[in-house]
Formats: sequence, C-alpha cells, structure tokens
Amino acid sequence: MKLRRLGDGKVLTGFAGSTADAIALFERFEAKLKEFPHNLPRAATELAKEWRTDRALRRLEAMLIAVDAQHTLLLSGTGDVLQPSDGVLGIGSGGPYAVAAARALLRHTNLSAVEIVREALRIAAELDVYTNENIIVEEIACSS
Repeated sequence: MKLRRLGDGKVLTGFAGSTADAIALFERFEAKLKEFPHNLPRAATELAKEWRTDRALRRLEAMLIAVDAQHTLLLSGTGDVLQPSDGVLGIGSGGPYAVAAARALLRHTNLSAVEIVREALRIAAELDVYTNENIIVEEIACSS
C-alpha cells in the first residue's frame, strides 16, 4: 500500500520510489506534522529542508505527495514543495500519464473526483508497464 494517513488521519500521503526510503520519510514527516499541527505547508517545508540538507536523507530515493483538507503538495529530496494550481498531482513512472488523463477528464466530463482518479490511473496503467492496475482510492474531506 503506497498510501498512508498521518497527522491523526487528517493528512493523506503517498509515495513513489523505494518503499524502505518512503517509510523512513513517512516517519520523519509524521514528526514534522506533530511539531507543526494543522500546518501542512510548514511541516512539508521543514521536511524538505531536512531531506535536502541531511547527509543520510539526501540519499533516499522517493517522492511524496501530501494532501489535507486545504492543500495538495509534492515533496522531493531536492527541497521542492510544490502545489499544483489545479489540485492534480501524480508521481512515479505513470504519474505524467495519470495527470494528463485526470486533467482531460476534469475539463471534459462530469465524473466525480473518485471516478476521475480511477479512470486516470487505469489509463496510466495501459500506457506504463510499471503502473499497477490494482487501484485503491482513499478520500479526504475537502474544505473548498
């Protein structure tokens, strides 16, 4: 399972890359969320800073996505914390395919968010041999 709920279940996180590395990052991120409760952008920024500057963490091969009721963020080991303007993010080898499909479905259909996620991931799996077709969708309440 590449998804995990952190911050008392209020933050949904996912990863791409090495599983062991991602688990280490989840543990660090959980600590940052406890240090900065109710402030996902600050916790993400602090993790990204630590990830970029800590000698051991710099070697970790993973990317994270973190979502709460108000924010959708991408975190990387280069110190990036990015928020998409349309709320659509994808990581991993099939991420660009899934993002393209999701954006097209958002613009040209009346599908629900869950249906868009499922279909975008199905399309990505058809195009990318490393994208899994076993799809589990987790939802988090949105404030907007």
